[in-house]
Amino acid sequence: MAVSISQVAFEHHRTALGIAETKPRISWRFGGDAPNWQQSSYDIQVNRHGHALAKSYTTSQSAYVPWPDEPLKSAEAAKVRVRAHGKAGQSSTPWSDWVAVETGLLSSQDWAGAGPIAADRPSEVDGPKRPIYFRKSFPVDKDVQTARLYITALGLYEAEINGRRVGDAVMAPGWQSYNFRHVYDTYDVTDLLKKGDNAIGVLVGEGWYAGRYAFENNRNIWGDTIGLQSLLRVTLKNGTVLTVPSDVSWKANTGPVVSSEIYDGETYDSRMEADMKGWSSSSFKDDKWLAVKKLPPVKGQLVPPDGPPVRKLEERKPERIFTSASGKTVLDMGQNMVGWLRLKVHGPSGTNITLHHAEVMDNGELALRPLRSAKATDTLILNGDKNQTWEPHFTFHGFRFAQVDGWPADTPLTRDSIKGIVVHSDIEQTGWFQSSHELLNKFHANVQWSMKGNFLSISTDCPQRDERLGWTGDAHAFGPTANFLYNTAGFWRGWHKDMWSEMQRQGLMRVPFFVPTIPPDHIDTPAAFWGDVAVGGPWNLFQFYGDKDMLKEQYPQSKAWIDKGVPRKEDRLWDRSGPQFGDWLDPKAPPENAGAATTHAYLVADAYLVRMTELLANMSSILGDKTSADEYTKQHAALRTNFQKSWMVNGAMANRTQTAYALALDFGLYTDDKQKATAAATLRDIVAKNDYLVGSGFAGTPALAPALQSIGAVDDFYSMLLQTKVPSWLYQVVMNGTTTWERWDSLLADGHVNPGSMTSFNHYAFGAVADWVHRTIGGLAPGEAGWRTVAVAPIPGGGITHADTKFVSSYGEVRAQWDIDGGRFKLRVWIPPNSRAVVTMPRSEKVRSVGSGYQEFEEVWT
Repeated sequence: MAVSISQVAFEHHRTALGIAETKPRISWRFGGDAPNWQQSSYDIQVNRHGHALAKSYTTSQSAYVPWPDEPLKSAEAAKVRVRAHGKAGQSSTPWSDWVAVETGLLSSQDWAGAGPIAADRPSEVDGPKRPIYFRKSFPVDKDVQTARLYITALGLYEAEINGRRVGDAVMAPGWQSYNFRHVYDTYDVTDLLKKGDNAIGVLVGEGWYAGRYAFENNRNIWGDTIGLQSLLRVTLKNGTVLTVPSDVSWKANTGPVVSSEIYDGETYDSRMEADMKGWSSSSFKDDKWLAVKKLPPVKGQLVPPDGPPVRKLEERKPERIFTSASGKTVLDMGQNMVGWLRLKVHGPSGTNITLHHAEVMDNGELALRPLRSAKATDTLILNGDKNQTWEPHFTFHGFRFAQVDGWPADTPLTRDSIKGIVVHSDIEQTGWFQSSHELLNKFHANVQWSMKGNFLSISTDCPQRDERLGWTGDAHAFGPTANFLYNTAGFWRGWHKDMWSEMQRQGLMRVPFFVPTIPPDHIDTPAAFWGDVAVGGPWNLFQFYGDKDMLKEQYPQSKAWIDKGVPRKEDRLWDRSGPQFGDWLDPKAPPENAGAATTHAYLVADAYLVRMTELLANMSSILGDKTSADEYTKQHAALRTNFQKSWMVNGAMANRTQTAYALALDFGLYTDDKQKATAAATLRDIVAKNDYLVGSGFAGTPALAPALQSIGAVDDFYSMLLQTKVPSWLYQVVMNGTTTWERWDSLLADGHVNPGSMTSFNHYAFGAVADWVHRTIGGLAPGEAGWRTVAVAPIPGGGITHADTKFVSSYGEVRAQWDIDGGRFKLRVWIPPNSRAVVTMPRSEKVRSVGSGYQEFEEVWT
């Protein structure tokens, strides 16, 4: 049977151009169905400057193997290929394709004098900042060998060279904690240059850096002037290096993009395009343009990104065009999406086309109230040309519906006139799930759409209203689901770097409510579950990727949170003096008081503290820190005892709620078997008496399914999962939702929007249940950190008769497919080379250990 190498990757980079690592670790995935194939050794070749290095290693390791050569220098490129050999009697793979890796600029000196520049004009302070066009002409007098553009902005940028777009990233360079880490991007622009006269042009908007963002009408959060920093580095065929740095020799001007704000949208006056035609070409006359001025160096360290950029990844036509109750023209995209609309239109000069965006309709009109102060409005002013194609530059909207005002009367508005452009971070999809239950399939698709919409540079709570923040609690709840659906390793890695920087401000080691922190100097009060992502996030990442180096990198933030960030009382449980979010958005919380949960906030906080301390002990042991492992193990035992004293009476929880019992059972907070059995019966009784409806909020929901499964009540949870009345996961599906909601009842049963001020229809936190769907219905989970051993253990229920689940691990594609037919349970399993599986049958509970390849299993199911 064949075996091959299907992918070679460096660190966690999807494309390894302009990376920070000088000794990037190398991983490869396998393809093929060779049975029981295990790697015994590998050969690796590195090509640098035309000189090849070849080495061989006797090891079964194929993930994160060490760089085999001398460290790469700044802006140095290399190519690598790999060949793996099986054990005795097994075949070897062919050589993989050559895969390129290249470092970025690794020191400030490498920027060759490039620094931040701004237009020499007053900057708007109390309103939206006018986007700025920057340009520079330059000669290239010899043939070009290679060319790289290193670029960032104090704001967001789009670059062109000789009239052609540089790259395909949007909303670049994304959002970071700019005071600590300022990302720059690297582009291969070799094909955009020519011998002779050339020009570069860059449009910069305010973005997160200087725009209106977060609460209380904040502006100028990290700076009050938008600017550009870039270096074009051209290597000529004769070996000479030409540099074009951003400096005072550039010119700047305003243009057709009148404003472009994340919350409020973009205004574009295409009548101004005539004066800007060819603005990024060498022949353009810029003598009337403004001079530029130097700005101080950026505050944060200039670094390459850890995750992939935001890109335009899908296009959608409106599913229908209809008239609202008041006679307005409305588009229905058929999907609550994140991005913007692209228009193809012609009409009289001066025609003003306005687009209002919303997630749902209410009373026959766009439901704009949930947006709060965000205008989510784009405006295009036509120039009279026959065919105009336009889309916004530095904004994005969360919407399914869009109201179109001012469309030219003599131009038909059809489904071909407007397209929806879906944008999100270009993370690789790694997880799929399908079953015989169509509503569950739709819910799973909704979870995926909510992830796509909210994983835009960072993970946001929602993408539509005047918030869109990197809430830590939401990320904590959803982490395992996210890690299954997409390769999030690099995405989370950058976010955790920012978190650690934010924690170290003022030495308090507090995890902010959201990362990046707004305002940048704000110190949040400590909050359980939200702050606990400093431990839970790295732990979940390690389970999926098995990367000890990344765990070691994030270990200090985990220790700092538990050792110093959590305020304690004498028994080392949480101090009771501060506020807590608790079981946020408990179904019984009133619309205007999301924290009014039925479970005590400090019961939730203490339960998570016990669990996080246990995870920290595990992390310490994995990293070989025995002293810390022993200490945290002792702390865990003492905290568990004190939790029992504080929140249990003879094993009965202080609150008779789903969340209280789910946390206690899932986190192992019972040490008395009789009390645990009584607690298990109590949880089942609570669930049954609630008609199998959900009774938990953000903090309790991730524990609910595992707790019920741990006590043998899988069927009880199936009854909850497949419930369609509110509050339930499938309620939103039967109410025509296409993403997961912030509230269990964001849309009321009568079709009206919940009266609360927090009624997002695109919030991923409650989609955390998909982790259980993957593990228990799909039957796939990591059997050891990194998926080299796969745990295959599907448990059918709820009348579901088949399921098909796939996950692309560091070793290749893992798949489990089962069906129930004719009284037989049939399971088919695919395991990639160099990994293995432990398969547990659902009825007999028989366990089999198998190697790679295709396997079939069957047992009686009656």
